[in-house]
Amino acid sequence: MRSISRFPALATGLTLLGTLAASAQSAAPASLTVQVNKPGAAVNKNMYGLFFEDINFAADGGLYPELVKNKSFEINPGLIGWKALGGGFNLDAYAVRNEQGISQNNTHYLRLTTRNGGTGEAGIENEGFRGMGVKAGEGYNLSFYARRGAGSIAGLTAVLVGEKGEVLAQAPIMLNGEGWQKYTSVLKPNATHNKAHLKLVVNGQGTVDLDVVSLFPQDTWNKRPNGLRTDLVQLLKDMKPGFLRFPGGCIVEGRTLSERYQWKETIGDVASRQPLINRWNMEFKHRSTPDYYQSFGLGFFEYFQLSEDIGAEPLPILNVGMACQFNSGELAPMGTASATKGGPNAPTANTGDPSLDIFIQDALDLVEFANGPASSPWGAKRVAMGHPAPFNLKMIGIGNEQWGPQYLERYEPFAKAVKAKYPTIQIVSSAGPSPDGELFDKASKRLGELKAEYVDEHYYALPQWFREHADRYDKYARTGPKIFAGEYAAQSVAIGSPENKNTWDCAISEAAFMTGLERNADVVGMASYAPLFANVDAWQWTPDMIWFDNLNSYGSPSYYVQKLYALNKGTKVLPVTMPDGAKNGTDNLFASAVADEPAGDVVVKLVNYSSSPRPVSINLAGAKGLAKTGRAQVMASADLQTQNSLAEPKKLAPQESTFAVKGSTLSYTLAPNSFTVLRVAGKK
Repeated sequence: MRSISRFPALATGLTLLGTLAASAQSAAPASLTVQVNKPGAAVNKNMYGLFFEDINFAADGGLYPELVKNKSFEINPGLIGWKALGGGFNLDAYAVRNEQGISQNNTHYLRLTTRNGGTGEAGIENEGFRGMGVKAGEGYNLSFYARRGAGSIAGLTAVLVGEKGEVLAQAPIMLNGEGWQKYTSVLKPNATHNKAHLKLVVNGQGTVDLDVVSLFPQDTWNKRPNGLRTDLVQLLKDMKPGFLRFPGGCIVEGRTLSERYQWKETIGDVASRQPLINRWNMEFKHRSTPDYYQSFGLGFFEYFQLSEDIGAEPLPILNVGMACQFNSGELAPMGTASATKGGPNAPTANTGDPSLDIFIQDALDLVEFANGPASSPWGAKRVAMGHPAPFNLKMIGIGNEQWGPQYLERYEPFAKAVKAKYPTIQIVSSAGPSPDGELFDKASKRLGELKAEYVDEHYYALPQWFREHADRYDKYARTGPKIFAGEYAAQSVAIGSPENKNTWDCAISEAAFMTGLERNADVVGMASYAPLFANVDAWQWTPDMIWFDNLNSYGSPSYYVQKLYALNKGTKVLPVTMPDGAKNGTDNLFASAVADEPAGDVVVKLVNYSSSPRPVSINLAGAKGLAKTGRAQVMASADLQTQNSLAEPKKLAPQESTFAVKGSTLSYTLAPNSFTVLRVAGKK
């Protein structure tokens, strides 16, 4: 990547204001009025949230910190992630088998037979998820099941090795007893490595069976045994998100209905959860990842738990009886036990998949799992997993990104059944993958007639689109369904292009668009950037909000834009009059304002999409008792191509300073290409 310069005044604090004021003194200030004394619509307390999808190795290899790939040998072919030491020279045989496995849900295991008279190491090695990130001196819990066969194998030695084969930690483990036995140890590496591997070396000659090989960091969020990666959860919690939408995204649908996400298969004993092919593993030829599977170590219980941990409302999205329409478009029938292909002409080939009633029952059971008492069948399963209190689920999504009459005819009985049993549960519906067009218009109209509570709108487009459509919701009727801007992100090159980057141009354009979301909080109830996570070594889609490798992570400029909105969302919209009564966005100046009633503050957000500094004069009409100084948080860069990285994680992040307030007026000079949040304390 070419050298990227930053706006030099970012690090100079108050000096920035003087420099910009001097350079802009010849320009008359743009006059804005914020009607502090005429508060408008309430801002949803959960307005800005998170969209999680298992794409880009976001779960396995990311948020879920299990270091062993394919730990149970259930993935077909069963040796994905594994290889024999020395190419298997000292092994007489090694193969995945399924006779007398550990359980009905975990039938496959690995059988190793050492070669008589062989020299050197005999055993197996796991590569992890593009390597294993380990830290010096920290503990990693090793566990596996083993069953000794014929011969004299007395034990195994577990060895953590670095990229050059250097030994980082090792532990001998004696095998004893008959049948399957669980063995545990703790490995503490002597050095930090981003791409370590785990070796299991057989001691002795004979046969041994292995299964459920796990290496799990002790340092997890809240120190849970099956916990999540601490730095990634911290980045989420720091945003104070209003909601967490999960588990996707297109993986909810699956390429076929048999590959759909089934939440009931993701709870209970972690070792018994059966992996599933991830829809994204072969979706893009330019980013083919045939080893990308979902282990479901991060399942619905863990998603609910994560929501609780970060203070977000859980928003699970459920399959509506439709496979991804970009793939097979397979449909669950309305009332029989077979399914049909749901492409453009909707042929009627039977595939033996469940009817829509099964999908509806899954939704009803999910509400019971989340909220039901211990005396209920599904509530009892939650309690058995260690969470006696309800998760207080208030919303569910019916379908991810479906469109057309096939979706609407399934949505209606689905929503009716949920409301009949759980009338207080709010439902999120889908307007499809595009923000306009005939299918979008028909879906929006019909969902309005059905009195849908939230309609999920998605938009991926060039940065210019976001700036040009900051007035999108000015035009919406003030009655009808609320809008959930459930997936959006500016694309620097083109939708789905592997060349897309998380540039400042993208992020500042999103900030401009979000002024329109905030100004229309009576229409827009929730919003979330997408996708959330991406592994720098194993991504399928870009741009993304948070990037990471096996040890480190950083927020993109878009992350900090989202964070600034979430931390400054306020409670009531304050009307803003732009200079000369122009519409928001004229001359690339964007603004919105809110009152933060509990804090007694007025918050003004401004975007200057210009290469020149821009002085503004802001009249806080009707405000009384304002403080004499305010606090500014500014993101700015003269180079719109600026990006953050693992090497420079905060190259572009908010910079704080103070400014003067005179009576109910403040004067401020906006930096070139800047997003600025001004906060002024007033009477509570």
